Amino acid sequence: MNWYLKAFKQYADFSGRATRSEYWYFILFYSILVIIASFVDTLLSGQDNTFPVVTMIVILVHIMPSLAVSVRRLHDIGKSGWWYLISLIPVIGPIILIIFAVLDSDQDNQYGPNPKAL
Repeated sequence: MNWYLKAFKQYADFSGRATRSEYWYFILFYSILVIIASFVDTLLSGQDNTFPVVTMIVILVHIMPSLAVSVRRLHDIGKSGWWYLISLIPVIGPIILIIFAVLDSDQDNQYGPNPKAL
């Protein structure tokens, strides 16, 4: 939970580095919240196919923190944040980003010291 809150505290910080733990715990809690919000939307709308208001609010609240933690995660492996744009390539782009997200941290690089050593 601390990693999730840390990502929100640094929602506008695109500099520095984010460890694998910080990134994946944020993604875990975000995914759980989206699932819960979808469930709430289903309960509120019943059988109607109405707009999923609660889910969209959760997604909108998480746009900046998820972008920032993703860029910091790319910095942790020595990649520029611009690599995030590779996700715009259908199918292969998100797969490449997932591969980058599971890579181990670099030692000290141009984005700062290794956060695991701190």
